Amino acid sequence: MAAVAQCVRGALRPRLPLLSVALRTSPRLLCAATQQKNTGQNLEEDQSQTQNEQKVEPSSAEKLLAEEKAKLEEQLKDVTDKYKRALADAENIRQRSQKLVEEAKLYGIQSFCKDLLEVADILEKATESVPKEEIKDDNPHLKSLYEGLVMTEMQIQKVFKKHGLMRVDPVGAKFDPYEHEALFHAPVEGQEPGTIALVSKIGYKLHGRTLRPALVGVVKDA
Repeated sequence: MAAVAQCVRGALRPRLPLLSVALRTSPRLLCAATQQKNTGQNLEEDQSQTQNEQKVEPSSAEKLLAEEKAKLEEQLKDVTDKYKRALADAENIRQRSQKLVEEAKLYGIQSFCKDLLEVADILEKATESVPKEEIKDDNPHLKSLYEGLVMTEMQIQKVFKKHGLMRVDPVGAKFDPYEHEALFHAPVEGQEPGTIALVSKIGYKLHGRTLRPALVGVVKDA
């Protein structure tokens, strides 16, 4: 037994210094572990704070982007409206210009036509002034003159019609102040008041527009 005890003490004696060293170094190990734990917690807190800041920053950026987007959308809407109005104005100007060009083509000759109307009036009066009873074969000169006047009058009316100029002979029609000019009003038996009883001068229209009103006498109540 004594030998066994001695052997046990011999076996434990070399390990005692190591155990004492371990005990002496354990506080340092505990301190280091505590520091590592604190450091880990600090890192986690820093990471959490960074994540929170990152979460806050994008929300602020998103707000700025949303505001900028709203401004750009408003500007785009304003520009689109202006563009549409400009297109509408340009189309209106184009249509008006086209209408003016067409009217210029149609009515550009009206001043020239007015001058020719005087010639037509003279021809008409000349043919009316020739006594019909004198137009005979035994009076060939007068007959030829009359036929020439009639042919000239017919030809000039064809030219007028070709260019849209039409005669207005409103005998028996209702008086229209836009197409007729009343020279006098007189009662006429058997005719309705307001109708045209006499045409002193033939009127003309150019493409449906009154170029010269007819000079007329209008029936009135007796």
